[in-house]
Amino acid sequence: MKKVLIFSIAYYPRHVSGAEAAVKEITERIADIEFHMVTLRFDPTDPAEEKIGTVLVHRVGSGSGYFSKIFFPVLAALKARTLNKKYRFDALWALMTYMLLPVVLAKMLGVRAPHVFTLQDGDPYGKVFGRVRIVPFVPLIDRGFRTASVIQVISSYLGSWPKLRGSTAPVELIRNGANPKDLKESVDHATVKALKQKLGKKEGDVWLVNTARLEHQKAQDDVIRALTLLPDNILFLIVGGGSDEVMLKNLTQELHLEDRVMFVGQVTRDEVTAYRKASDIFVGPSRSEGLGNAFLSAMASRLPVVATAEGGLADFMSENTGWVVPKDNPEAIAAAVKDILAHPEKVKQIADTARKMVEDEYDWDAIAKEMRNRVFSKVL
Repeated sequence: MKKVLIFSIAYYPRHVSGAEAAVKEITERIADIEFHMVTLRFDPTDPAEEKIGTVLVHRVGSGSGYFSKIFFPVLAALKARTLNKKYRFDALWALMTYMLLPVVLAKMLGVRAPHVFTLQDGDPYGKVFGRVRIVPFVPLIDRGFRTASVIQVISSYLGSWPKLRGSTAPVELIRNGANPKDLKESVDHATVKALKQKLGKKEGDVWLVNTARLEHQKAQDDVIRALTLLPDNILFLIVGGGSDEVMLKNLTQELHLEDRVMFVGQVTRDEVTAYRKASDIFVGPSRSEGLGNAFLSAMASRLPVVATAEGGLADFMSENTGWVVPKDNPEAIAAAVKDILAHPEKVKQIADTARKMVEDEYDWDAIAKEMRNRVFSKVL
């Protein structure tokens, strides 16, 4: 059986976003490849090695601090060299731009294997390549772009990046999919009802929800500001964690919205579907997105979606699938919410169209098959 070594800064069970979920969904559907992964050991109690799904995960480092992340590329490359002596990998797989660093270093240390690269960064281009701490390493990152055997991108927006970095590698557009639990509608009514009772949803309440990381690019602050323009029965459910949490809580207090903004915190991917089902409108006015898995999952749950068309969102956000608003515009968010509440028939039509789109174009079984045939086949 062919063997592939994946490089990812984070993985299950502690840190899961769209990229990590994509790896799990894809690897579990490809039976003829043996997958390994090198990732960061965020906590000393995490096992150095364990099987998660079909991936044998190898962890390096001993903490989630700044220096652990800085030294991860070196530690990961050294670990890759050691693992390669035992397993003899046929290919390497970099998950997102910065994981090209350990790939390039591993090759410099003698790991002789071609690499593929999945480009699904959520930050804008200027931020990815312009961070002060990253600038000295950009030549190595560019080397990773140029020497990749094939680059997979998850949106048309990201498809322009490889050429800008000097790459002539073939680029394959293969998008991520929606959460299978949303597509299969596997959360029962009793579970949703119990969650509403637990969180105190009252008759007549309207819940806006966002299930993304609490980061500047996700623009949860704009949703909080939009609440000041909406009736008191409209609340905002924030499901997730991140570096903006303190700022968002302070903003909530400044605007005297403590009773209308609920911070749920991080929940597992298996649990998040219930929070969407318990809510009424998904609002994600992102300032940048590589694709937007959470939006697709909301559409799969038949929620009306309010979003920008920034980055990869432009691939599927339109007047036929949701309510498109400009970024940094709480007034437009409020207007979209009011329109949704005023036109239930329009909502059903758009929600049904969006759901059908997700079923047809964002199914993990088809995506995994495309990854095997159009990406891994080029290096195995």
